[in-house]
Amino acid sequence: MKLIINGAGGKMGQIISDMAIKSGENIAALIDVMFETGGGKYNKLDDFTGSADCVIDFSNHKAAESLVKYCVKKNFPVLIASTGHDESEINLIHEAAQKIPVFMSPNMSIGVALVADLAERVAKIFTPCDIELIESHHNQKLDVPSGTALMLAKRIQESKPESAFNIGRHENGKRTQNEIGIHSLRYGSEVGTHEIIFSNGLETITIKHDAKNRALFANGALSAAKWLIKQPAGFYDMRNFLASEA
Repeated sequence: MKLIINGAGGKMGQIISDMAIKSGENIAALIDVMFETGGGKYNKLDDFTGSADCVIDFSNHKAAESLVKYCVKKNFPVLIASTGHDESEINLIHEAAQKIPVFMSPNMSIGVALVADLAERVAKIFTPCDIELIESHHNQKLDVPSGTALMLAKRIQESKPESAFNIGRHENGKRTQNEIGIHSLRYGSEVGTHEIIFSNGLETITIKHDAKNRALFANGALSAAKWLIKQPAGFYDMRNFLASEA
């Protein structure tokens, strides 16, 4: 693949750039506002006028508008792995997906995608039960709860449409039967741990994913990008990718 890495100066951008090169992929451009330009490095997407097979975005949700405008203009598939998008940014991304292939996931781990599938199935069958989700990340993470935690909670909610999120429970009182508790911990250099607890009072099921190294996200992104460039215009996520691999 011939790739453009947007947000290439960040931690994940550097990891995926290195992994792509080591795995034999072709880096068309590295984009980051902090770069000194030259040697394939650019400050803005619009500064690169060449060709590419896919744009992989590990930048910031605030770049969503310029990102999708550029990709639509150039007819480039785009994989969005940044998090924290607001409703207007999500709408722009879905509009772009009507014209180009767009893959979006707050977590590019194949393991997390499998956890989401398991959690949805447990919530559907193991009922009624109390559900609590605990996520842990490094002390520099900006969004709370994590995009992954919200993704997991929404998948559970698909099986329990009557449920509601209780984010960071902070008031006295009993939990309600239909709430999904979401709790965020921030400490040290924690890469990312997500734990979902289901309990009906008689037995407890716990599903946990522990990320040991950020390279796993880069590996998932490269695998998904290879799949994405073969797809028609549309909006895709890890569920679509896993279904194709099954």
